[in-house]
Amino acid sequence: MVQEFEDAWRQRFGVRHTISVNSGTSGLFAAMGTIGLSPGDEIIVPPYTMSATVVAPLIYGGIPVFADVDPQTFTLDVAGVEAAITPRTRAILAVNLFGQPARLHALRALADRRGIFLIEDNAQSPLAAENGRFAGTIGHIGVFSLNYHKHIHTGEGGMCVTGDDVLAHRLRLIRNHAESVVADLDDDLTNMIGFNYRLSEISAAVGIEQLRRIDTHVTRREHIGRRLTEGVAGLEGLRGPVVRDGCRHVFYVWALCVVADELGATRAQFSKALAAEGFPHFCGYVPPLYRLPLFRRRIAIGRGGYPFNLSQIRYDDGLCPVTEALHDHELIGFEPCAYSVDEADIDSLIAAIRKVHMARHELRTLN
Repeated sequence: MVQEFEDAWRQRFGVRHTISVNSGTSGLFAAMGTIGLSPGDEIIVPPYTMSATVVAPLIYGGIPVFADVDPQTFTLDVAGVEAAITPRTRAILAVNLFGQPARLHALRALADRRGIFLIEDNAQSPLAAENGRFAGTIGHIGVFSLNYHKHIHTGEGGMCVTGDDVLAHRLRLIRNHAESVVADLDDDLTNMIGFNYRLSEISAAVGIEQLRRIDTHVTRREHIGRRLTEGVAGLEGLRGPVVRDGCRHVFYVWALCVVADELGATRAQFSKALAAEGFPHFCGYVPPLYRLPLFRRRIAIGRGGYPFNLSQIRYDDGLCPVTEALHDHELIGFEPCAYSVDEADIDSLIAAIRKVHMARHELRTLN
């Protein structure tokens, strides 16, 4: 079943190689090993994502270097990435966040020009696209997540894709106890200490059925996101999600930004009123990941501060001001993948936002 699932994924996404793994996190770890990441190498990452994305380089002694995000798309700012590249940079790890593709063609061109890799974390964006190409297939390696709260899932699982024969071979080795199978092969042994990242046959069977329904599931989330965006259009002090020209946004999260000076109330006040109306949401997504204790204290592997002791990079507040503003003051998120909502439910969600917005000048009294 695993081979059948990989074949079906390859055909659906039009890629040369598919390598199934037991989680998206495992896929990210395998990708870091596959590109030959070595102690002290730098990986440029966004601070606005799930923690596994930025922890993955640490497993091989890599140093995460944070670049800020674009304030409208919440994905890596290309100019910031270019400014962060040094002679030690091995790769850019771009996240297609909330269902929105990063500026993938620009990042791939930058990576190719500078002789580094582009890895895509496409956990939240299956079937998202930029200029006619699927997100996850533009970088040297793309990693998809199939855990239970994604657009489609296998309970837990993931898929790596690549168009490169050598990278595919190395991914397969790392996935399956590489050190046990390379003895008689003329391989580059860098990072060929392998793991058990294999997807189970049962998960693959579930994945085959889920993949057959991917268009239905993703299109439904896309519809929910578009309807919500249309429903808040023109409301002063609220900024709905931006869908870039030539892109498909698949709305893993529908992200609404509060501009407090225009709204006349803070995000906290607006959120409190939304909750009172029964609108399920979160504020801020995750804190900028450089605020995690392992970055603040520069302790990861072992007791000596490895691999941070190989670098002078610091992780202080102010490092990525756009991300900090989004998390601390601006972003409100609704998760279309978390709820089964019909058209009447969507109408109710829009009505709740508009009701709170109509009373926005009264929100200042809320603590």
